[in-house]
Amino acid sequence: MSAIQTGILAPLTPHSRFLYFIMEPETADVAHTLAHLSEFVDGEQTIVGLGQSLILALGKTLPGMTVFPALVGPGFEVPSTQYALWFWLRGDDRGELHLRSREIEHSLAMDFRLEEVLDGFVYADSRDLTGYIDGTENPQDDAALAAAMVQGVGEGLDGSSFVAVQQWQHDLEYFEHMSEEDQDNIIGRRKSDNEELADAPESAHVKRTAQESFSPEAFILRRSMPWAEGNEAGLNFIAFGRSFDAYEALLNRMVGHEDGIADGLFSFSRPISGGYYWCPPMKDDKLDLQALDI
Repeated sequence: MSAIQTGILAPLTPHSRFLYFIMEPETADVAHTLAHLSEFVDGEQTIVGLGQSLILALGKTLPGMTVFPALVGPGFEVPSTQYALWFWLRGDDRGELHLRSREIEHSLAMDFRLEEVLDGFVYADSRDLTGYIDGTENPQDDAALAAAMVQGVGEGLDGSSFVAVQQWQHDLEYFEHMSEEDQDNIIGRRKSDNEELADAPESAHVKRTAQESFSPEAFILRRSMPWAEGNEAGLNFIAFGRSFDAYEALLNRMVGHEDGIADGLFSFSRPISGGYYWCPPMKDDKLDLQALDI
């Protein structure tokens, strides 16, 4: 029986590294390279997702698979920066993650080129760098599995997951000069105790993304982590789902496509990347790529 890559459901590790690969133009046999992914992808400490361009290069299609949509809202853009392969490396030691990423890069070098690397970390009990707890409304246990994992579709697909990844860059200088009340109204929760504000404005992030307020309900499993490079910082947003439908419903409401009200997050933060990936299931402790005939 196929199962989800277990790291998707596991608690966050103190450190993570995210790798983004593109295919080399002269690639001749990516199927051969992908067949060896299980040598370093265990689904727990190293998670992998495949982009649409890679799936199409293999001459395959997967139900529900697509590319990240580029969107525009009032005064901001939501970019699409799609890659062929995405890796999420989880661990306790940044040095070990660096060495593991080098091993993966060398193993894929014949067919793929590493284009982007982003390091993430857990901050103050899973808080964003703004100080607010991230993922408060995450589904738990069986509900998390139901939200994140494909089920009842067929062998090779059951146990897989679709993941949306966005790197958000915060203007912390601007945010920190706001009053605490204004900050709370942007998020829709009090920073002090994480309680939801009963009188939060309609633009509050909590109201924009209340998963139970959609029809059908739009539950996703968030595994976001802060990032910081030099003087720049923000949140690497990661959302797993049994499809992209729930995430797209949330995103469209955030940008104001539903009612003309944009999410308050855009007042101090901007997404600078966006990608969709399919995370294959595991079978007998190995990555199961039979949906791609590998």
